[in-house]
Amino acid sequence: MFGGLGFLLDGNMAVGVSGDALMVRLPADDEGAAAEPGVRPFEVGGRSMKGWLLIDPPGQEKAKDLRRWVDRGTTFARTLPPK
Repeated sequence: MFGGLGFLLDGNMAVGVSGDALMVRLPADDEGAAAEPGVRPFEVGGRSMKGWLLIDPPGQEKAKDLRRWVDRGTTFARTLPPK
């Protein structure tokens, strides 16, 4: 779908890797996450995908930052119905 590696929980993608960026699935209305350092929208064909963000290396280099993003993505994925 996006040309990277994805990790699923109950059939729902939580996080993935696209190039050197971490891709995280969050609620579409989580506007605060998009304002964090190293974060940019995930775009496909020039369109921003709501509920998905890319975290560039500066925003996920430290183990605690990477863990925080993975936790956010997995926490959200667990709220979705299994596929």
